[in-house]
Amino acid sequence: MPATRSRVKWLVRHGIIRGVLHYAAWRGEVIARLSADERARKNPYRIYAWCREQGPVWQGRLAKVAPHHASVSAILRSDAFKVGLDVEAVPRLMRGALMRSDGRIIGPIDPPSLLALNPPDHTRYRKLVAKVFTPRAIAALEPRVQAVADELLDDLETRAAAGETVDIAVEYAGLLPVTVIAEILGVPASARDDFLRWGHAAAPSLDIGLSYRDWVACEQGIYDFNEWMYAHIERLRRDPGEDLLSQLIAVEDDQGRLTDLELVATAGLLMAAGFETTVNLLGSGTKVLLENPDQLAVLREDPTLWANAVDELLRYESPVQQTARLAAVDTEIAGVKIAKGTFVNVMIAAANRDGGVFEDPERFDVARPNARDHLAFSAGVHYCIGASLARTEGRIGLQTLFDRFPDLELAGEPVLRPTRTLRGYDHLPVVLTPRKLAA
Repeated sequence: MPATRSRVKWLVRHGIIRGVLHYAAWRGEVIARLSADERARKNPYRIYAWCREQGPVWQGRLAKVAPHHASVSAILRSDAFKVGLDVEAVPRLMRGALMRSDGRIIGPIDPPSLLALNPPDHTRYRKLVAKVFTPRAIAALEPRVQAVADELLDDLETRAAAGETVDIAVEYAGLLPVTVIAEILGVPASARDDFLRWGHAAAPSLDIGLSYRDWVACEQGIYDFNEWMYAHIERLRRDPGEDLLSQLIAVEDDQGRLTDLELVATAGLLMAAGFETTVNLLGSGTKVLLENPDQLAVLREDPTLWANAVDELLRYESPVQQTARLAAVDTEIAGVKIAKGTFVNVMIAAANRDGGVFEDPERFDVARPNARDHLAFSAGVHYCIGASLARTEGRIGLQTLFDRFPDLELAGEPVLRPTRTLRGYDHLPVVLTPRKLAA
């Protein structure tokens, strides 16, 4: 893309809003601080608590805000709201910058990604995908998830015995889900390092106000992933495998099969929303458990609580912090009127620490009886289609890690990822002590 055109696209998509956010944060606007203030990014939970005090839905300087569990749940489930931007309502001069020129290269939040579609298109597309991503198909992956976790930790045994520091975010939390997702998509082992790189590069596409440098890197990752996937889909059409993507290529309804564009969009969604969020769940989960040794002791005493512990981690340190919805009609939520065309900042992480739903919400409790009431997987028609797989990977990945290395401990300062919508760690240095050495 020519440099001038690239700059214009960035300016329209991110540059203007980036300037607005930084100025608003400088003026003390609370919501803008979540995007533009490094201190708020490191610890957003005080801001979330303040937001809840303002009410279930309230008007910030930049947008309406929904921070309560009830209001967030109502918006996510309501037909009165939709995802995406109404491009036709945008001035014509800006339209070209917002839309990808050839309709071939798409990101995780571009139609026809499920994240960017509304009914009825979303309904038909999701039904086709759901024919392949069945509960039985996901359950059948559990032995493979366990095998991958064991293989990765086997590779760390020698280094653990030598007392070496290991970056568990890079060498385990990242590799476990990318290996599983790659196998679901029929990706050969030789391409998995590329998949990991593309996934990390594309993750910021869910944010607003990216710097020009970050946007260029993100766009390059999306482009490389798209081009590789088109060629890969063509290979699978000629020579299908047992993987779920091969099955998705073959599935059809009375309107036909998914197009190559829709198949690429599904693969991109798995990378951005499936792989990346699970990386964050495993990394954040490791850190939270190390910071709460009493809860780790509870899990060792009663391993049947691991599944509930994963839901509590999803509530306590939500991998997806926030999303947005656009009012499609005039409506009302929690007694607050919301006009058609109004954007609402839907604060999932704030809702997941709502004291009206979760007793003592700032406390991490692996035995919390209603931990599964969190909204980390969204709700309504956009409820995460990979929720079951994420729970499985989280449970097996974390339980296996702490069973194998019971004296695991932090060995340096964790480094948060720079993303705002997704929350997790780029680096998490630890020292491992294998079970056989700890005994």
